Amino acid sequence: MAKATQKITLSSSRDIPFDKLVLSQANVRRVQAGVSIEELAVSIARRGLIQSLHVRPILDADGAETGKFEVPAGGRRYRALELLVKQKRLAKNALVPCVVGDAASDILIDEVSLAENIERAPLHPLDQFRGFKAMIDKGMTEEAVAAAFLVDVHVVKQRLRLVSVSPTLLDVYAAEEMTLEQLMAFTVADDHARQEQVWNALRNGYQKEPYNIRRALTQTTVSATDKRAFFVGVAAYEAAGGVILRDLFEDDRGGWFQDVALLDRLVAEKLRNVADDIAGEGWKWVQAAVHLPYGLTNGLRRLPGTAALTEDERATREELREESDRLVEQYEQADDIPDEVNNRLEEIDAALEAFEDRPVRYEPDDIARAGVFVSLGGNGLPKVDRGYVRPEDEPSTEAEVGSITETAESQTSEPKAPLVQRALITIGGQAAQPEEEPEEDGIKPLPDRLVAELTAHRTLALRDAVANNPHVAMTALLHKLVSDAFEHRSATGALEAHVRQVMFPAQSEDLNDCQSAKSVADRHERWGDHIPADDEALWNWLTELEDDRRMELLAHCVSYGVNALHERPNPYRGSGVSDHALKVRLSQADRLARATGLDMAQAGWRPTVGNYFGRVTKARIVEAVREGAGERAAELIGHMKKGEMAKEAERLLEDINWLPEPLRLADGEDVFEAADREGGEEALPAFLAGDDDDEDGAADTEEDQERPMAAE
Repeated sequence: MAKATQKITLSSSRDIPFDKLVLSQANVRRVQAGVSIEELAVSIARRGLIQSLHVRPILDADGAETGKFEVPAGGRRYRALELLVKQKRLAKNALVPCVVGDAASDILIDEVSLAENIERAPLHPLDQFRGFKAMIDKGMTEEAVAAAFLVDVHVVKQRLRLVSVSPTLLDVYAAEEMTLEQLMAFTVADDHARQEQVWNALRNGYQKEPYNIRRALTQTTVSATDKRAFFVGVAAYEAAGGVILRDLFEDDRGGWFQDVALLDRLVAEKLRNVADDIAGEGWKWVQAAVHLPYGLTNGLRRLPGTAALTEDERATREELREESDRLVEQYEQADDIPDEVNNRLEEIDAALEAFEDRPVRYEPDDIARAGVFVSLGGNGLPKVDRGYVRPEDEPSTEAEVGSITETAESQTSEPKAPLVQRALITIGGQAAQPEEEPEEDGIKPLPDRLVAELTAHRTLALRDAVANNPHVAMTALLHKLVSDAFEHRSATGALEAHVRQVMFPAQSEDLNDCQSAKSVADRHERWGDHIPADDEALWNWLTELEDDRRMELLAHCVSYGVNALHERPNPYRGSGVSDHALKVRLSQADRLARATGLDMAQAGWRPTVGNYFGRVTKARIVEAVREGAGERAAELIGHMKKGEMAKEAERLLEDINWLPEPLRLADGEDVFEAADREGGEEALPAFLAGDDDDEDGAADTEEDQERPMAAE
């Protein structure tokens, strides 16, 4: 005979006065976690008691009910009600909904308390998002929702931001095939198709980290930390209809400007306005651009202005600079800098800045023949360099006042009122990515223009190194003089020994802002403050100069003649160089580099998409990653498209000190620290997975192929 299934009997529910309830000592919750008692009390006051208390009758010694009830499950709700009673917001005998258990039950009261807390499932974030959204859709504001649940409004905004994620990806997350962190990373972009494309590319890869998702979705945008973004500002960009992608879940450092073309247009307009304002001062020309090339002022005369420092002020400034250099060198290797030293360095910086910020005034006649360079500093503020006179505008030449030009063409000199022409402003925007074309197997030689740009960096670093090593500078100069004297080379004049600064016809955008350029310019400015303009006065000043200072000055001047540039041999052009002469030049440059201990990585050069990876073939990129980060890293990026591979290579080699061949010594003495060549998979995200059917773009852009190389 089949046994009848025992029916379950649920405990009865009844309303019990609060003053008849007692918190059970068997309640397992001892540690406060989650919503505080105060917050829970606010919730009960707003919504009432959503969940009943579980209670059991308290029996006396004879087993009879005493009229009191203990609360084994619902202790936090009890304390919240108790707080409301203390605040006199709830009557002591207010009826509380309770589920009354059997006092004679063989289920321990401790088990009831433990089960209630263990078996409660937390709300899924997706359900919280849908709940918030339903409330917003019914008319509540984000602030009201936040107040109702006692959370910061930012939490509500974060959850609501999930509405920008593709429903397909929400389903993937609900099926636990994606983490919450991965889902949140997709909120930086609203394009559902692009989101799904990125996920489909990543899902079967080695890693699907949020970092890679954000990077894939923002690769065609401009970071808010870019100098152009700082210059235009968020308000102006958004007022013009621009959209800023934001990540509410991570520190996005201001987000990403989505419309690059709009940003560049706003930059051009604002930069032109700056140039117009400066032109109103009466300058003959104003040249403005986001980036100005290194050496642009060579051959131009700088107006001194009328706010020159006195001899005492110059001496004070020099003493401050020397003290600063001495303190920095003394504590360079120290783990901690004493507070008094740090404070002193800040005082010195402030004093030196005060010297630089002195107002400079120019004579009207000088303004009428001189011009101004305007560019953007790293902080996005306009960098204005006034008072440069071109050779053709020297006093012997009549010049118009107030025109703005971007070239060195002469201005009209008709006897009319001063004209103000609109500035032709060149905005150094992002170069367009070349179409990807098939490439032959193997590693192609580096484009000539790229080699020229790289060796321009090396030449500048080598000049700085020579200038900092008077002994090497003297040796180099003596070597030149002895060679000339004993090899009987032709010479004219009283002394043919001279230093001619070599220009850089091919240079990357970052050359003017590199560490070496700043060091050379700062040193030149220091000496320029002391050197007399009169020839006889200069001779007398040099005669009285201390020997160690004369060596320093000699090193600085000799350094300007350093030429480690690579160029295409062309001995048949007037200023061309033969193959033999080029080999001698580069060999001697290596000798100077060894003598000065030059390391291009320590000099601040790092491979980036702009200065290397975006300019070479995929085979070259893989080779670089293999050398610097190991075989495993090279394998992980091998399937990527050219643009994605270049960006990932930049990240992988950021701190490796890897250098391309033109920046290494010819004998291969350069070394760099490689990453773990066997492991390290966690540091090598597969940025985008996919078939390797895409063809690599030609490394030589049209500019690389057709632009003639300027000779020495």
